[in-house]
Amino acid sequence: MKNFPFSSIVLAFCASGALAQTTHSMDHSGMHMSDSQMEGAVHATAVVNSISDGSVNVSHDPIPDIGWPGMTMDLPLLADAQIVGDVALSDKVTLMLLKGADGMYTIGAMMLN
Repeated sequence: MKNFPFSSIVLAFCASGALAQTTHSMDHSGMHMSDSQMEGAVHATAVVNSISDGSVNVSHDPIPDIGWPGMTMDLPLLADAQIVGDVALSDKVTLMLLKGADGMYTIGAMMLN
């Protein structure tokens, strides 16, 4: 997994300004990710199968950090999830997964690869 480039993007998500070189501006004022969520974030590569209100169906590679094999599944989107780029069906993306207090993972951010 390429941690450095995505880590740079994650840092940009936390910054107060907009990301440079994106196709649309992002309002970071609504982000509600805690420091502990950011520290425990897990990154995964996936293909988008469908997008609906509040969730995304993806086929993701194995995620050894949390013991998940590669699979197809629905993942909920955090209410203020940041999506970078015009993500569409069949796109390959990098996900930032955040573990909630209930132990379940949600998508905190998604960006085109």
